[in-house]
Amino acid sequence: MSPAGTGLLLGSLCGAGCWLLARALPVRRAPALEDRVGPYLGARGGGPGDRLRTALLAAGARAGGALGSTEVVRRRLAVLDPDRDPAQHRAEQVLWAFAGVALAALAAAALAARGQVHPVGVLALLLAGGLGGALLRDRVLAGAVRRRRAEVLEDLPAVAELLALSVGAGENVAAALERVAAGGGPLCAQLRRALGEVRTGTPLLEALAALADRLGVGALDRFVDGLAVAVEAGSPLAEVLRAQAGDVREAQRRRLLEEGGRREVQMLVPVVFGVLPVTVVFAVLPGLAQLQLG
Repeated sequence: MSPAGTGLLLGSLCGAGCWLLARALPVRRAPALEDRVGPYLGARGGGPGDRLRTALLAAGARAGGALGSTEVVRRRLAVLDPDRDPAQHRAEQVLWAFAGVALAALAAAALAARGQVHPVGVLALLLAGGLGGALLRDRVLAGAVRRRRAEVLEDLPAVAELLALSVGAGENVAAALERVAAGGGPLCAQLRRALGEVRTGTPLLEALAALADRLGVGALDRFVDGLAVAVEAGSPLAEVLRAQAGDVREAQRRRLLEEGGRREVQMLVPVVFGVLPVTVVFAVLPGLAQLQLG
């Protein structure tokens, strides 16, 4: 790296450090509520790990506006763990951004050793590394949410049929849900959480509607709506549940057919651009070689 580039990088790091120190001064930072009330309650100060966690959560909250909507993050986290705070996800995004900056710094150092780097390029590489790390953490969360919703959709037909069997055997809806929720799988875990809310006083249909809204699975929304209509109208509940299970299985069948159609098109790519050219080459090259020899 040239002397000008080294000076620019060191100056940027020094300026960032001075800004962080200025922001950390007590005269610029109002004391938190726990810092003011804690001494009167006999609370002890947190250790270095607690202070680091608090600093990361604060940094994650500040970065929230630049990295996406907090409401979107909250809805995604509710699918995986409703008790998880979006600030924790923001803190993880900050850590991933730091990791991206570190990888970008290593890449810049490797390019500088070959003399193929410019100061502006170094700065752009560091910014791209930090932004890429934060966005990658968001994509990982989105992928986990898609997988969880797919698991819930796969569990729904079995849960609906077991509910139909329990209701047909003479149990009421709450007892049938208690029996079905004892099983494994993400949907059963969510049902156990909804039943816990029912025990605290929430109406059963309201808890199920909140569960469907939290998970964001269309088939589950229709299932809960059909269950609510059957309970309010006094329809035969077992027949309604069996019909709902059949509808979910039909939707899964259509989804698998659509996925198979897309994969069939994707399978043509290696055949057209890989296998077919190699076959043509092996068929044509012997003839060309024979013509040249002749």
